[in-house]
Amino acid sequence: MHGVDWDAPGCIHTAGEAMEYIHKIGFLPLFRNDIPGFSLEEHTASNDWWSGEPKTDPWIWREAIARTGEIAYGKFFDKKAGFISREWFPYFANYRRDGYDFDARWEDGLASVRHKRIMDLFEDQEQLYSYEIKKNAGYGKGGEKNFEGMITALQMQTYLCMKDFKRRRNKRGEEYGWNIAIYSRPEQLWGYDYVTSRYCEEPEASWSRMLEHAEELYPAAEEKQLRKVLK
Repeated sequence: MHGVDWDAPGCIHTAGEAMEYIHKIGFLPLFRNDIPGFSLEEHTASNDWWSGEPKTDPWIWREAIARTGEIAYGKFFDKKAGFISREWFPYFANYRRDGYDFDARWEDGLASVRHKRIMDLFEDQEQLYSYEIKKNAGYGKGGEKNFEGMITALQMQTYLCMKDFKRRRNKRGEEYGWNIAIYSRPEQLWGYDYVTSRYCEEPEASWSRMLEHAEELYPAAEEKQLRKVLK
């Protein structure tokens, strides 16, 4: 991990501090990338990662942050995980969706059948475990391939995010195994009108605002680096 010493100035020590930082920055990848300093990893103590201690482990924080519903968490940055604040999500949604709701994208022939099978599940369900999506959308043994690629693409387009993480339950109601991602539409977090509130402008205008903000935060970064992470 490429973090900092625990007592370094600006080191983030709690999930609450991480949320404050994300709100301040607006959007933030989870892990280190081509832009120095543009990740949660680089602002936390290296030894705290994967410690299993909920109060200090950033890997566990991501679950707690997603669970609040105040910040969207998902694979939003170059197909890798990260956070987008409520304030900035409409800009990402307008740009990444090119102004399309998913149904409109499908009607215009711009969405694949495999994506539609996933999104159709959310017509009647507000949230679904990843394994439920995989099974009910026809992926897995003898079915469709590349489930991870499909669900990642839908997150990159901002149609889905990870709302929570929970363990499975057996027939007796007992929890078992690892925590599993629970997916939802961002509209379930903040409402359709808010998520689509930047549809009033051209997608490129939203992109320009995102790019300008990132350039203000990271003036040393080259535009091609910013495009790789944010496009």
